[in-house]
Amino acid sequence: MTSASGVEADGGAPPSPERPGPQGSPHEAQEPHEAQEPYTVRVADGVHAYVQPDGGWCLNNAGWISDGGTTLLVDTAATLRRAAALRDALLASGAPAPSTVVNTHHHGDHTYGNALFTPGASVVGHEACRRETLAAGRQLHAIWPDVDFGDVEVTAPSRTFRDELTLYAGEIEVRLLHPGVAHTTGDTVVWLPEQSVVFTGDIVFHGGTPFVPMGSLSGSLRALETLRGLGARTVVPGHGPVAGPEVYDTVERYLRYVDGVARSAHADGRTPLQAAREAEQRAADRQESAEFAALPESERLVANLHRAYAELDGRPQGDPLDILAVWRDMEQMNGGRPVACHA
Repeated sequence: MTSASGVEADGGAPPSPERPGPQGSPHEAQEPHEAQEPYTVRVADGVHAYVQPDGGWCLNNAGWISDGGTTLLVDTAATLRRAAALRDALLASGAPAPSTVVNTHHHGDHTYGNALFTPGASVVGHEACRRETLAAGRQLHAIWPDVDFGDVEVTAPSRTFRDELTLYAGEIEVRLLHPGVAHTTGDTVVWLPEQSVVFTGDIVFHGGTPFVPMGSLSGSLRALETLRGLGARTVVPGHGPVAGPEVYDTVERYLRYVDGVARSAHADGRTPLQAAREAEQRAADRQESAEFAALPESERLVANLHRAYAELDGRPQGDPLDILAVWRDMEQMNGGRPVACHA
């Protein structure tokens, strides 16, 4: 099946439009939704994206690059069941089991399945990705103790790099680039120059709300410029459908919106939670930014404001926040209900 963007969807559901935003008040609590089946998209010769709709909490994308003899896997999944489904899809495509797994960052939805592919594969990531993976441990279990993630064996990258590393999947050149602190301190962009395909990790959310409290707002804007400079025709985001480079513009508009809200509210002495509630009320009144309030996981606004405030206070990019306080504020923005994992 070929989509309008020229990529082919293999198995499962075809690429679907973005999930509609919430109705009524933007901060009204949303019922947990049922995930759709993952699907595989052939984005170039030897290159597949593995998309888990609808890209919400714990529903990340992965992908693989293979010349038929050697395979490199980009990211895994949040549960062992989902990681096994990813493995099955990869093998069903005709690619051999991966000899390399690249993690775009340390978050559990991208790393929890690593051990399913080792010791047959080595895990590669940025040096900060290794450090943060080990420090975070069974991070998703701690946040969502009632979710069946499986008996996850935390597996950090055993090979790391600092700025740039070139690998090969057979004859396919795979460039790993660290764009600086962005979504996290240890992001990796996976760039395939001959195929003009880029796997962005969570620097890009397509159809969902960006999330930068563990990284940097200003650094994420800088990372978008790095991505634009690559000139990729096909963008595989960390969450959401495969896209073209126009998706960078949407992410940038959102981040600049957050920056504007932060600067005004910070100067007036309002807390991030007060600023987020006021911003969403203005959106509900259709005064401004209804586009962003309608995005899934819009409660992330307050988390992003916490990061923006830290930078306005002069703290270094990626400097750890009080993540429990950040999470409590997101729950407040979610109508006082826990944020739901959809894996």
